[in-house]
Amino acid sequence: MAPSLLAANFLELGNEVEMVNRSEADWFHLDVMDGRFVPNISYGMPIIAQIKKKANKPCDVHLMIEEPEKYAADFKKAGADSLTVHLEACVHLHRNIQQIKGLGMRAGVALNPHTPVMLLENVIRDLDVVLIMSVNPGFGGQTFIEQTYHKIQQLRQLITESNAHALIEVDGGVGPENAARLVKAGANVLVAGSAVFSSPDPEKTIRLLKTSAQ
Repeated sequence: MAPSLLAANFLELGNEVEMVNRSEADWFHLDVMDGRFVPNISYGMPIIAQIKKKANKPCDVHLMIEEPEKYAADFKKAGADSLTVHLEACVHLHRNIQQIKGLGMRAGVALNPHTPVMLLENVIRDLDVVLIMSVNPGFGGQTFIEQTYHKIQQLRQLITESNAHALIEVDGGVGPENAARLVKAGANVLVAGSAVFSSPDPEKTIRLLKTSAQ
């Protein structure tokens, strides 16, 4: 389970990080947007570096940006433990994956809702994580796209048939109401932002998501 800090209260960021540290969450999910690949801008290396100072769990950085290869080393320096790039933003995807792994991070590739999983066929064995976007990237609080369940099943089949080891991560509209079904479809890691940070008891919600997914 990976709470998305995009939905956190940034005036209380240190406290929000401490809450995730105390919780049963596995990773911090950090969304980076450039206003070009997606129609929004979030935060970058300086904020991630500050989060890393307090985080006692891995930092899972999701780059929703153009030309991610220009910044991979900087995100590693800022504290990224895993780095996920979008297939749609990478002209030379295999090169991007090898760059990330060469820097000592877990390598992930994200797919937008319209992108078929079979486009990963020739790189799936090189990946540590595949991030399935269950909303269109760029904004939090969107409605979950139902086709995602089928897409996860297709990806799970591809991973199994390829003898690959990639974790399936799902991001967008994830909450206690669909967590169990997502895991049943084949997901390993659930990213939740609004469902966690807008709840009256975020730690309890994280626990509930973990329980629902078991």
